Amino acid sequence: MASKSRPTQLKRQRERAQAERRTQKVLKRQEVRANKPASGPRGPGDEDPDIAGIIPGPQPHPFLDDEEAALDQEKE
Repeated sequence: MASKSRPTQLKRQRERAQAERRTQKVLKRQEVRANKPASGPRGPGDEDPDIAGIIPGPQPHPFLDDEEAALDQEKE
């Protein structure tokens, strides 16, 4: 019967370092969540900054001049 070898001090050190890194990551995640601005529901007058200023409906052609766009609309 072969006896089982015990973990070396080096392995224990590595495991402690890994556990410490895991706890540091958890603490960092909690800190980031705590400092992150709340993205709750907006009030009735608040506008989403990503879509602020967008007008629904047909948009002007980005490559045509204003005169060409007006001519195209007159043809329709």
